[in-house]
Amino acid sequence: MFKEFKAFAMRGNVLDLAVGIIIGGAFGTIVKSLVDDVIMPPIGLALGNVDFADLFLTLKDGSKAPPPYAGLAEAKAAGAVTINYGLFFNSIITFLIIALSVFLLVRAANRLQPKDATAAPSTKDCPFCRMAIPVGATRCPHCTTDLRAAA
Repeated sequence: MFKEFKAFAMRGNVLDLAVGIIIGGAFGTIVKSLVDDVIMPPIGLALGNVDFADLFLTLKDGSKAPPPYAGLAEAKAAGAVTINYGLFFNSIITFLIIALSVFLLVRAANRLQPKDATAAPSTKDCPFCRMAIPVGATRCPHCTTDLRAAA
């Protein structure tokens, strides 16, 4: 069983997948920081000092402190039930940036791949019966025409 597991774990695609997941997790952290720390503050400033992380809708007041709550952390500390649409908005922007980045990365990788030479056709059409025949055929197997004489 150990030998089979070792063979499974050492296959190239399993290792590639593991590396991809690790790099993807690190990349996700970087993009989340980009959104939370670089992109959203200027957008919030342009919209009148709005911190999107603190945008929420209170469904039920907290039992530990009465509303209004200055921010999401205060509402959570009070035990309020909230819909955190600001955090959801941040997550959507994070997802869009990650999706765009992955798209651009895959697009660049595809451009670096060598173009496949199109394979020479292995069949041709018989000039008389129009059936597909091997390129090197000297006689059509369908209509029995001698193709050397027809050329």
